[in-house]
Formats: sequence, structure tokens, C-alpha cells
Amino acid sequence: MKNNKGCEPGAIGKRGSGILLHVTSLPSRFGIGDLGPGAYRFADFLIRSKQRYWQVLPLTPVDYPHEQSPYNCMSAFAFNKYLISPELMVRNGRLKNADLNAVPRFSQRKVNFAAVIRFKDRIFEKAYERFRSKRGRSDDYVRFCDDNSMWLDDYTLFSALRDGQERRSWIQWPAKIKDRDAKALEFSRETLKRTMEKEKFLQYVFWKQWVALKSYCIDAGISIIGDVPIYVDFNSVDVWSHREIFKLSKDSKPLFVSGVPPDYFSETGQLWGNPVYDWHALKRRGYEWWIRRIEHSLKIFNCARLDHFRGFVAFWQVRSTAKTAKSGKWVKVPVDGFLSILRKRLRGFPIIAEDLGTITPDVREVMGRYDIPGMKVMLFAFGDGGSTNPYLVHNHVRNCVVYTGTHDNNTVRGWFTNEASKAEKQRFFVYLGRRVSAQVVHEEFVRLAMSSVADTTIIPLQDILGLGSSARMNRPASQRDNWQWRLLPGHLKTSVAEWLARTTTTYGRA
Repeated sequence: MKNNKGCEPGAIGKRGSGILLHVTSLPSRFGIGDLGPGAYRFADFLIRSKQRYWQVLPLTPVDYPHEQSPYNCMSAFAFNKYLISPELMVRNGRLKNADLNAVPRFSQRKVNFAAVIRFKDRIFEKAYERFRSKRGRSDDYVRFCDDNSMWLDDYTLFSALRDGQERRSWIQWPAKIKDRDAKALEFSRETLKRTMEKEKFLQYVFWKQWVALKSYCIDAGISIIGDVPIYVDFNSVDVWSHREIFKLSKDSKPLFVSGVPPDYFSETGQLWGNPVYDWHALKRRGYEWWIRRIEHSLKIFNCARLDHFRGFVAFWQVRSTAKTAKSGKWVKVPVDGFLSILRKRLRGFPIIAEDLGTITPDVREVMGRYDIPGMKVMLFAFGDGGSTNPYLVHNHVRNCVVYTGTHDNNTVRGWFTNEASKAEKQRFFVYLGRRVSAQVVHEEFVRLAMSSVADTTIIPLQDILGLGSSARMNRPASQRDNWQWRLLPGHLKTSVAEWLARTTTTYGRA
């Protein structure tokens, strides 16, 4: 990927603020947010409201509709093709207007992933046939395929094989394909050539649309903060093609899986179920897979948030047969070896650590040693801890990123209405100096976050709009109704942009 516009070091650093909104939540008439007009309108809202940052969740492919979490990716490098904009495909001649005449009546409020897939797969086939009918391939397309062959070839083969195997897990594929026999893979590449090229085409279309959107943002002074999940799904191309860096049995099944111990979100911990890394194997290979992954992410984003950063210092390992995460144990990672090599390879070190949950002193020491900013979540500020609670504004430091909440939290209004205890509300009122109602509590949280000494403040759009629990993005440890929330077209009112611009200016973040 040659387009590195906006990837300068220090995308985080100046005093500024931004908004957290995942692409799937953007308005569009195609059932799911995409990289088209709705994304540009949101970028314009960021400009009007004097924001510096747009934070998104992972853009990697997900096993829709069975799995909806963007943190359970099928590839650490590929893109989610269902975020491609059909309207932009019409504009550049990949589709015709007539191809979009029969768009289903999708809900504007929630993503119906199964319906989106049916519709988009149909129009993608039309676009690919049009692309395939042209003589030759553009230099730009060929260059994209060459530049990304390291991950693109394996991913498109894996995707084609999954389709041919009725989307079964790779562990259930015929033995020679499952175990990557060279002759079997070469035969598969020949027989699945069309399917593979179609997937390469869609990856290319996503990249072109993303580069255009990112350039639009950069030209307006907006940096994009991305999110790098620490783990990949077992049914991913990464595990299939890089088994040596995961803790697997001789028959390629996970020996241990990921999770976290009991915490704020769950009394029994969270059993995520992803295969865990064999960091000794990664060390022997110079951490190359992880370094390539982060370098790749920083070609897509200006700055990357490393999800579950404490897992780079020590991770919670649970036997694959366990029913909950309570029986796991912490396993140390050779973090200094990894981060020292990574810092040498990167221009600057535009990394944010997701350091929420159980954080031990060794994690804090690593973050301090490498000058990596962590996160402060305002919704945690009014629980126990009194005046020493690290999330209270007066305890913040410059080198951190302040959030009212994250995609895993309730909205501020939802928390205030449905979750906050009387004691928490009273602490909030005392800290604020007055009582406030549920109708304006989000405004007070935004002001507190903006007033922080921290260089960077990021506010979920739901909290800027003062939306309730129905707008929550994710409920950890719950498998229902997650990742579906969508922004309604009329939500981004001029009055909201003006209020946010005033607040941003007041606290020196414009």
C-alpha cells in the first residue's frame, strides 16, 4: 500500500478531541454504514464541530452473520468488504444505477447482517462481472495485489475454500487442504481462480474507497484512529496459515483460549475463546507477524489503539475445555523484546494502549518506558476510590486519552438512568457541584472530559447526542443485540455541531 498520506508520526499529541463512531453505524440506504456519502457527511460534521479525530472500530472481515463482533476477525490484514459503498461503485462505473433499483427496505436503526450480505453479495457479483469483462487489469489494481500479496493471496484462497466447504471451519476441511499440502493448495488456486480474483477485486475496491475517504479527512485536518484487536478468530486465515505462532495441539485444535478474569463487566470473567499466541515462537521469528500487522494498520490509520494492551505484557490463558474464564492464569510475554523492535521499525510511535480492567504495575511500567498513552473512562470515575480514583478529571495526566465511555460501555445517559447507584450519582453531583437531570447528564460528562489536562479526548457519538441504552453498541459477555446500532440521518443537527464546537473551543481543543 503506497498511499501513506496522513501517516506522519504524532497523529496524537496536540491538544484536541474527536468522536468514536464505527463505520457500520453510519447512515446509508443499504442496511449498514459504509464508506460512501454518509461517511463524508460525518467527516463534514467533524469539521463543523472543530474535531481533530475520528476513531473507528476494526475494519477487518467478520464471519457474518454468525459472528458480528469486529474484534473476532477472520483476517488480521484484510478488509470488511460489506463496508464498501454501492453509491461510490456507481460513480466510478463499477455498477449501474439500475443495479440499485431493487434495494430492500432496510431498517435505519439496526443492522440486519444477514439481509445486508444477501443484497451486497448480489451487487458485488455484478460489479465483478463488469470488471472481469474488461480487457486487461489496471496498473493500480496490479500494484495493489503486488503490494499486498503477503496477506492477500492466502486470504483470498482461504475465503474461496471456505465458500467451497459450505463455510465450515478449516479444521473440518479435507486433510490435505487443512494441512496446507503444497500440491493441494496449488490445485485449489487453479480451480478457485475466479472466486479468488473476485475477492481480490473487492479488497481493492475497499482500499480505493478508504484511501479517498481518509485523504478527505486528512485534508480537513482530521486524523483517523484505528483499532487493532489483540486476537484473531480460530476460524481465520491467520491461524490456518500461521499455526506455528499459536498454542495448538498436534491435531491443530486450541490447547488454550483467551479471556479475562472476573472484572467490572462479568463476575465469572469473560471467555473470549480465541486461540492464544505462542510468544516464544513469535520471539524466535523476530515477532515478524505482529510487526507486519501493526505496520499494516498504520498504513490504514494515523494512529492505532492496541486492544487489550495488558495482553502484550501478560495474558489470561484458559484451557480450551473450561466453561468459564475463572480457572485461567496469567502468562508473561517478552514485551520489551517486541516493543523495542517495533519502535525501531515505526516512524514515530503512534500507539494508544487500551489499558482498562485489571492492570498490574508491570503493565504501567511498560507503558511509561515506551511513552504509550493509556485510556481514562469517565463512567468509571464515580465508583469506589474517592478522590484518588484514577478516572476523575483531577487525576488525569497529559499523555492519556479521555473517553466518556467506550463501545463496551452503556451510554452516559443509559448508565445514569439504568445502572448508576444512588451513591455513584451522589458522587457525580458533588464533583460537579450541582444536581442535573438525565436529559443533560451527557453534556456535563462531555464538559468534564473536554476540561481534562489530557492531550486527547474522544467522545462516542451516542454521548454527544445524549442517547439512551438502546443506542449502546456492545454488551460484553452477552451474545444478543450487539454491534447493530445505527445513526439516524437526522441526528447530526447544526445545533449539535455548534454546541460541540463551542465546548471544544472553550477547553482549547479546537
